[in-house]
Amino acid sequence: MSSQKASTPRVAVVTGTSSGIGEAVVKHFCEQGHQVLAVDFNPAGKEIAEAAGAAFYQADLTDADACRGAIAEAVKRFGSVDILVNNAGIQHVASIETFPEEKWRQIIDLMLTAPFLLTQAAWPYMREKGWGRVVNIASIHAQVASPGKAAYISAKHGMIGLTKTAALEGGEQGITANAICPAYVKTPLVDNQIADQAKLHGMDEQEVIEKIMLKNAAIKRLIDPSEVAQLVAYLTSDAAGAVTGASWNIDLGWTAH
Repeated sequence: MSSQKASTPRVAVVTGTSSGIGEAVVKHFCEQGHQVLAVDFNPAGKEIAEAAGAAFYQADLTDADACRGAIAEAVKRFGSVDILVNNAGIQHVASIETFPEEKWRQIIDLMLTAPFLLTQAAWPYMREKGWGRVVNIASIHAQVASPGKAAYISAKHGMIGLTKTAALEGGEQGITANAICPAYVKTPLVDNQIADQAKLHGMDEQEVIEKIMLKNAAIKRLIDPSEVAQLVAYLTSDAAGAVTGASWNIDLGWTAH
C-alpha cells in the first residue's frame, strides 16, 4: 500500500488529528489528493493540519452539537462527506473500584457516542452519492481486555458493534464500515499510558513496555502510526468496495496465541 494519488479524490473527515494515528492519516489522505477536514480538541492541531494541506476544525467531541458541527463544516467547505475516520481517543488507567465516574463518562462520550453521532451526521451525504467509507480506529482492546482500562475497553468493544451495524445498514447504499484494531502504537497517548501503567503495577517504564505492552506480541516493537494510516487508505479506497463489517488486526501477532 503506497501513498500514490487516489483514483478518485474524496472529502474526508478525520478526528483526533493533533498527533499519532490521526496526524498520519491526515497526511496520507492529503498526499492522495483528498480534501480533508482535521478535527481535534487541541488548537495546536491547526498548524499540524495546515502543514499537511488539510483544513482544521477545533471541537470537543464529547459535545453532540460539536460532532454535528464538524460534519456541517466539512459540507460547508467541500460540499459533502465521503470518508469518516473516527480516531479521537483518550485514556485513563485505574482499577474498577477507583475509576472516576466523570472519566468513565468522558471516555464513553468521546470514543463511542461521538463516532455514532459523526456517522449519523455524515450518513445522508454518503447515501446520496451511493458511496461512503467509515473507518473506526478501535484497538486490540476491542477484542481482548487488560486490567485498569474499563472505560477504554468498553468503548472500543462498543465500537466494533457500531461498525458491524453500520456495515449491515450501509451495504445496499454503497457505504462500507470497518474497524482497525492496532496493538500499541507509538503515539503520545501510549507514551502517557506507559507512565500510568508503571504507577499502577509498581514497575519501571521499560518493564511496562516489555512485560505488559509487548508480552503477547510476536513482533517485539511498537507500531508506527504510518502503518495504520496505510490500512486506512486501503479501506477508504475504491478497491475495498467489497470489504465491510470487518475488524482488521494490526496487533504484532498478539491474537495469534
